[in-house]
Amino acid sequence: MPALNIRARGVATNDTGRFERFETVPCEDGWDPGDDLPPLRTEVREEVARSVITYNRSPDLPFDRSINPYRGCEHGCVYCFARPTHAYLGLSPGLDFETRLIARPNAADVLRKELSSTRYKVATIAMGTNTDPYQPVEKSQLITRSCLSILQEFRHPVAIVTKGAMIERDLDILAPMAQLGLVRVGISLTTLDPDLSRRMEPRAPSPLRRLATIRRLIEAGVPVRVMTSPLIPGLTDHELENLLEAGRDAGADSASWIMLRLPREVSDLWQAWLQDHEPARAEKIMSKLREMHGGRDYDPRWGHRMRGEGEYAGLVAKRFKLAVKRLGLATKTPSLRCDLFSKPAQAGDQLNLF
Repeated sequence: MPALNIRARGVATNDTGRFERFETVPCEDGWDPGDDLPPLRTEVREEVARSVITYNRSPDLPFDRSINPYRGCEHGCVYCFARPTHAYLGLSPGLDFETRLIARPNAADVLRKELSSTRYKVATIAMGTNTDPYQPVEKSQLITRSCLSILQEFRHPVAIVTKGAMIERDLDILAPMAQLGLVRVGISLTTLDPDLSRRMEPRAPSPLRRLATIRRLIEAGVPVRVMTSPLIPGLTDHELENLLEAGRDAGADSASWIMLRLPREVSDLWQAWLQDHEPARAEKIMSKLREMHGGRDYDPRWGHRMRGEGEYAGLVAKRFKLAVKRLGLATKTPSLRCDLFSKPAQAGDQLNLF
């Protein structure tokens, strides 16, 4: 069976999505290519968005609406809980998720229409909840930046989660918004070990680069939360206090944590990665995860899915609580301002008489 050149990719397989009737598998055709296959390239397709604000009613999320400029994520984080969403597109949660991306170039125009609706009620919009808004493709697509420009125009509050250093490019938008209390950023920091990070998150910025991004945002007046997410038992859990301290030293004023989540196909992809990269720890890691989820790889129940339950989960929660208290990091932050929201005048609007 031919081997794909998957250098700098998070997973090594591309199993067919769970909704497909037929399975596609590579096979030897008898021809010897003679040379190694070229690296697997990233493919970007465009989608015409009909709506961009997605609403949720999850009681364990601090927001009820979000924007995702892209489907799929080139960062290639093996543990990404969003991988199963690619199956809804007829694609694989494996390599397809990080190599076959969907961009939504008209997202900003649609966002303007949605915010201008007379039925729209303002509340903080989250960006980066499913895939990273500052993944490499954003450099050429500029969709995240376009959406931020609209939010700035409407004075709309936004909370951004990212690993991407490219967010520094948009400080000309984010800094003025921060002065008005309209933006907060969360930087995900999973490990301080550059080798482990490169293997788990092959196309994401290094830990030191993410810390530099925190510093740059803070210097520009943008508040930052350090997110020790996901925390992996038996692999990165021993770094919890060091991660929080590094984030604090870089300037972060608050912190959060989430345990590793393995929904649907992510579990198989993660376990295959463990066998390839950390075989000696694989059994211990999976044992701890199952201990927190009632014997299963993952428990999707609200209130349990983010952190699990049981003795180990409780111990991690206590460690986090003690660490943030010692370091002076907040776990709750002031709400972003919604009272400044205003719909800018559009061509054809009736002028105010006064």
